[in-house]
Amino acid sequence: MPETAERETEAAEERYSRQIRFAPIGAEGQRRLRESSVLIVGVGALGSSLAMQMARAGVGTLKLADRDYVEPSNLQRQSLFDEEDARSALPKAVAAAARLRRINGAVRVEPYVTEVNSRTADALLEGVGLVLDGTDNARTRIALSDACFAKGIPLLYGGVTGSEATGAALVPGETACLRCLIGGEEAAEPERTCETAGVIYPAVEFAASLQAAEALKWLTGNRSALRRTWLTADVWDFRVREAGLPGGRRECPYCGEGALRAPSGVGACRSQEPRIEPGAETGCGGDDPGYERDGRGPAGDEPGFAEDGPGAPMTTALCGRDTIQVTTGWELSLRQGEERLRARGCELTASNPYLVRATVPEGERLVLFGDGRVLVQGAADAGRAVGLCRKYLMDRAETERGNGRSEKSDEH
Repeated sequence: MPETAERETEAAEERYSRQIRFAPIGAEGQRRLRESSVLIVGVGALGSSLAMQMARAGVGTLKLADRDYVEPSNLQRQSLFDEEDARSALPKAVAAAARLRRINGAVRVEPYVTEVNSRTADALLEGVGLVLDGTDNARTRIALSDACFAKGIPLLYGGVTGSEATGAALVPGETACLRCLIGGEEAAEPERTCETAGVIYPAVEFAASLQAAEALKWLTGNRSALRRTWLTADVWDFRVREAGLPGGRRECPYCGEGALRAPSGVGACRSQEPRIEPGAETGCGGDDPGYERDGRGPAGDEPGFAEDGPGAPMTTALCGRDTIQVTTGWELSLRQGEERLRARGCELTASNPYLVRATVPEGERLVLFGDGRVLVQGAADAGRAVGLCRKYLMDRAETERGNGRSEKSDEH
């Protein structure tokens, strides 16, 4: 063995020595961790803790996918970020990746500043052997579960609201998928969210630890040790509840006989077993901002259109944020966006290679990302959000050719 490689091996053995001494992992388990690739979706509270634990454990490749940026309100519970990240308005995936590389330079960390949905999940899953759920909303989770089960990739589910933490290991070919366990997007909408119930950091760490323990079992080859239950614990009153996970529903194209076949479309898929009640597990928990229905699309659809017609922007209300995301579909560089915002009297409050943030004269705040998404903070409704995007980000000629309804929305 070359001298450099020998030194690297000795350093790795020392770094992970306590973990290697844990008999179920050992040297072979550590080797498996080094060769593994994990996707973490949502790098907020749960996702930060999960990413930290996976990096410290020595997972070889970490993919981080998140659509949001760091704000001061995140710092109470999102452990990878600091005040400078919030001042710079860095995307969470980018800020997290930078911190993780300082924690463990041997881990390959790949940040993706993107929304995860049925259209983007497949590309993110390439080369991945395990997915950790750090999201906080039913729509993203179900889209992720569908994609994972279609590809035969386990999904380690986690959630937190208030003081309650939840975790479950969903394994294609062995357990029901999330769609069958909690119903479709509309059925799974929670009564309690981070907006109504809040969230405390100990509950976040409890939920993340449930997921991380199952991840270590799976990645190190201890798959028979996986917990086969849906577990919910209240860390304030300390109550623990468990329910056995049912197998797949025969008719389900994801977890039944059609498993591992990606269907062209799927309707509501419900298990014949007693349905897992959403409760805390579909609440917020302070992670990647959650979807709320905007009332403009049928149940189970992707986020609805604020306006009818081809090319109309899609809108999604974010959980607990007084924010509407507008997926514009427009080709607009960050430089162009910044120039238009300045020229139209907006106050620029942040600009970096990933986003531009500005306050418009009416008082709302626009956050433009490089993929064409805009977060409209403070908008009362989807129509108002789309109108502001058209007014301050579209070319004047495009605006005049656009639907006259946008002008009406500006007057709300």
